[in-house]
Amino acid sequence: MAEKAVSIQVFGRVQGVGFRYHTREAAKRFGVKGFVKNQIDGTVYVEAEGDGLAMDLFCDWCRKGPNWAEVIKVNICNLAPQGFMAFDIK
Repeated sequence: MAEKAVSIQVFGRVQGVGFRYHTREAAKRFGVKGFVKNQIDGTVYVEAEGDGLAMDLFCDWCRKGPNWAEVIKVNICNLAPQGFMAFDIK
């Protein structure tokens, strides 16, 4: 099981800019498992888990996103680990 699990809601110009694709690439780079999906309200929602340092780096990445995104606000909440096997785009 993962040491740390979180939900992340990302606000700003984060849809239509490849945010989900780049989030999956960042998750692979940091060894994080979970999923990312667009929400109907224009935000991006992530559930992710991994070891402490990997999760810190991944959360920092989500606060910025890809270069052409404009992240205004990020809400991060701790979750119970789900045992994800990969990182998927939903």
